[in-house]
This record gives sequence, C-alpha cells and structure tokens, in this order.
Amino acid sequence: MDDPVLLSRLQFAVTIMFHYIFPPMTIGLGVVLVALEGLWLKTKNELYHKQAKFWTKIFGIIFALGVASGIVMEFQFGTNWADYSRCVGDIFGSPLAAEGIFAFFLESGFLAILLFGWDKVGPKMHFFSACMVALGAHFSAIWIIVANSWMQTPAGYKLVEVNGKIQAHITSFYDVVFNPSTVDRLTHALAGCWLAGATLVLSVSAWYILKKRFTGGAKKSFKVALVIGLIGVVGMGITGDSSAREVSVHQPAKFAAMEGVMESGAPQSLHLVGWMNPSTHEVTGISIPYMLTFLTHHDLDTPITGMNAIPQDERPPILPVFYSFHLMILIGCALGALFLLGLWAWKRGWLFEKRWLLWCFVFSVLGPQIANQVGWAVAEMGRQPWIVYGILRTEHAVSPTLTAAEALSSLGMFFVIYTLLLALFLYQITHKIHKGPDQEAKEDDGTGEGKLQVPFVKD
Repeated sequence: MDDPVLLSRLQFAVTIMFHYIFPPMTIGLGVVLVALEGLWLKTKNELYHKQAKFWTKIFGIIFALGVASGIVMEFQFGTNWADYSRCVGDIFGSPLAAEGIFAFFLESGFLAILLFGWDKVGPKMHFFSACMVALGAHFSAIWIIVANSWMQTPAGYKLVEVNGKIQAHITSFYDVVFNPSTVDRLTHALAGCWLAGATLVLSVSAWYILKKRFTGGAKKSFKVALVIGLIGVVGMGITGDSSAREVSVHQPAKFAAMEGVMESGAPQSLHLVGWMNPSTHEVTGISIPYMLTFLTHHDLDTPITGMNAIPQDERPPILPVFYSFHLMILIGCALGALFLLGLWAWKRGWLFEKRWLLWCFVFSVLGPQIANQVGWAVAEMGRQPWIVYGILRTEHAVSPTLTAAEALSSLGMFFVIYTLLLALFLYQITHKIHKGPDQEAKEDDGTGEGKLQVPFVKD
C-alpha cells in the first residue's frame, strides 16, 4: 500500500467510524435522561430517580470516549488533508468553530451539574441541566451535519484565486448552513441517534428483566425508551425517503449506485433484496416494478439517471454503496417491525412475558450502530471521487508532502490505540451495567413498582 490518498482515506474512515459509535448514543441517551427526570419530577416515583442516576453514569462514560476520539479527526485536516483545508477552510471552519462555541461548551458545562450535582442542586435545576446537556448534544450534531452537508451539496460560496490556487470563500453563511441537503440529512441523522440511545436502554433493561434484577426500574426505563425509539424509527423512515429524493436531484451518481440503476429512463423498479453482478452491475433478486420511480418523483414518467450516463471518472464505487444502502434499509425495517410489535405487546399486556421478545430487544442495540455506520459509508463513498461535490476531487485534497509510509504508520497506531480504547469502553460499560443502579434497598418484588427503603430506618 503505497498510495497516501488511499491510506489517508482509510485512516479517516477508521477514526470517524470509531468516533461515530459514541455521539449517536449520547444524543439519544440525553433524550432518555430528560424523559426519566421529567417523569421523576411529575410522579415522585423513586424508580425514575434511580434510573436517571444510573443512565447518567453511562452517559458520562460514552461522552468521554466521544470527546477523546473526536479530537483526532480535526488534527487530520492539517496533517493528511492540508490542501482540502486550504481550499475550503474558510467555509468548513465556520461550522466547526460554531460547534465548539455554541454546542460543546453548553453540553460539557452542564454535564458537570448532571454528573455531580444530584445532592448539590435542586431537582428542577438538575432537570434543567439534563435538558441543556441534551440540547448541547443536538447542537453539536447540527453543526457537524452542516459542515458535512455542505461537502455534499455546496452552496453560498464563490471560487477565488489566491497565490495561484483556487479557494472557496463564503458569500452567504445562511446558504452554507441551509444548503440543499442540510435539513434532510440532519433530521435523518438525529432520528438515528434517538434510535441508538433508545435501543441501548432497551437492551440493558430487557436484560435486567430477563435476569430478574432491578425489574421495577428496568420496566420503567424500557417503556420510556420504547416510546423514544418508536419516534426515532418512524422518523428515520420519513426522513430517509425525503433524503433519498434529495440525493436523486443533487447527486444522481450516488443515487444510481444506491438503487442499482444502470440505464436511465422510466419507470424503474425498486430492488428490495438482490445480488449485484460485480462485472455488469446487473441486480438479480426481488424487486417491485415501477416503485422506485413512483417513490422518487411521485409519478411514473420522470426518468431517473442511470450510472451509464455518468462519466467513468465521476462514478462512485457501485457495489459497496449498493450493499451498504440496502443493509441500512433492511435494518431499519427490522427495527420498525420490532418496535411496532413491542408497542402492540405493551398494549395487549404481555410485553414483559415473552422471553424471545425481550431477547430481541437485548440484541437490538446492534441494529442502529450497524445502520449508522453503513449509512455514513453510503454518504461518503457515494460522493466519490469528490471530497467537495463538484469543486474538489479527493485526490487533490491530500497533503502534498505526505508520504505513504507516514500515513501507514499513523493508521497502524490509531488502529492499536482505538482497539485498546474500545476494550476499555466495553469493560467499563459492562462493569457499570453488571453493577446496576445504586440501590438503597433490596430489589423490587417483581411487581414492577419496587419498594423503597431508607437505610437505617426499620419498618
């Protein structure tokens, strides 16, 4: 491997995919914390209080790993992608600076109260801190998505020549923020984050119920997370449809790769499950005639651009984009079915009686993580060969003095460090989950309500 461009891309993929394990969980978990503390204030039920304290500790661990792994990515813009930073730094730096000023400081500032203020501030102030932490986490997502969306659909800029090299300068910050893909991509990403946080709570709560530990509080958390997760999975379906239609307009090559469309025209079939021939890129499998055209344009006459209409040197890698996109859709549909089944079981009164259903929720935590990763792969690989669509090609964005040996050595170093960090994270999170919520009394009697006992006070 002697290509610094490929190695730099691999390095950034490793670092961002590792980092992206954590922010979705903190964003979704922040919403769960707000709900648990809000229910505690409303009902005065101590089970909500203990669940909120427990999940706050989990939130702290995930937040710490997210910060540590996120800092590395920003350094790479200078070490591996210097020409990218030179060309679009005037635009790309603005949302990153806004994320640090308006989001990270808000989240991290109130996080101290959230983690250590249980006995130092009043319940309402602590609830306010939970709201601010959740809001700060969402603000972080907003500015990061703005930066990445601008790379997908650039707007509000002009190209100028500086010292013989082309640079992109801001002409409208509003247009940069609200570029054509921002809203669709932001809402889709946030729905995925809500789903990631909710399935984490559902997984642990279902495990507690199966093991008959902390069942009263676990059932409370399970129901809260089920509602939030259901909102997330429905939101992912709605925003995913809107996002795909936006891609069909502004990034036709990516859309053709996602859907396996080779020849332009109408109407086009929607591939549900299929295998793509590596040489001809023809798809064999289950498809619905006319459905792709109808979903994309809401008619049967508007043609869809096929990959064969795209110049050869502007085509993304078709196979990984196609399979990643369909894996994401498959996971989303499976999670949607699981959440609807859970809602129906709750309404019918047997939600916690079927062990097979609880085990499905235990393993559901893997679904959003895989879907988020392959969704990111679709967005980034589908944009190739452009790092900024239509402006800057990836091969022209790497640092000109970077050598393959330097990129390979740093890639290996990051792989080792991230493997150790992942092992540490799994150990810490497993230890906290095994220990469970702090209990001032013995566990509840299985009725789901629990029995609060105060130390040193006898019945």
